[in-house]
Amino acid sequence: MSRSSGFTLIELVIVIVLLAIVATISVQFVALSTRGALDVGSRQQRALQSVVISEQITREVREAFPLSVRSNGPCLEWLPIVAATRYERLTTGPDFDEVTISPFGRAVSGGLRAIVYGYGSGQSALYDNLNPGPVSPPIDPVSAGDTALHFSGTASHRFRERSPEKRIFVVGNRVSICQNTDRLYRFSGYSHGSGQPDQTTLMASGTGAVLGANVEPGSVEFRVTPPSLQRAAVVSFAFQLVDPQSGETTLVTQEVQVRNVP
Repeated sequence: MSRSSGFTLIELVIVIVLLAIVATISVQFVALSTRGALDVGSRQQRALQSVVISEQITREVREAFPLSVRSNGPCLEWLPIVAATRYERLTTGPDFDEVTISPFGRAVSGGLRAIVYGYGSGQSALYDNLNPGPVSPPIDPVSAGDTALHFSGTASHRFRERSPEKRIFVVGNRVSICQNTDRLYRFSGYSHGSGQPDQTTLMASGTGAVLGANVEPGSVEFRVTPPSLQRAAVVSFAFQLVDPQSGETTLVTQEVQVRNVP
């Protein structure tokens, strides 16, 4: 009597169970590997974003007029330096409308303001229109080889102090970096005044360009350490970037030294 070979029902069930176990382990391994790759990609993206944001803040702060940098926590404000040179003679009477300078070596647009010294006037005076004061009225356009700087229209001005090194700076309109909700903005084009505006005022009156998104609300903080005889001013800032899918955050901190000369 011949016997046919094959699998019993018990053997078949055992094989199916083993295959199911192997398949489950394989799927979990692939899922974990895929999740790990996605997490690494997300971290790399946040790291790249943090570098871009930090580098842009650093570059702009280093070109700020040193005494103008100020913060109120979530916002940082400064006056950007456009050009600088040495003056030969400040404004004199009776018109007080011309400064004799060494050529800038480049064209300077009109409507900007000139600053001389400013250390003895206080920071708020840099954002005000005091006469006498450290900041001039808007200036006329200056060519690269011009040796005189004139104020726009019939404006006159007397500078409150003289610079020991006879330096004169031309600065642009005030600029701010500030957080609003989960975005970090760079603001410009808002009204001139002595007080530092908050987020609400900037969003209403300024022209905001987005520097970064997915910023943890309330995580942005700016601090300004004033200059001393041993070192220049230092701006420190911190913020957190958050993954909107996983909620994972990346903390970014950095310090920037504000140059005393352009």
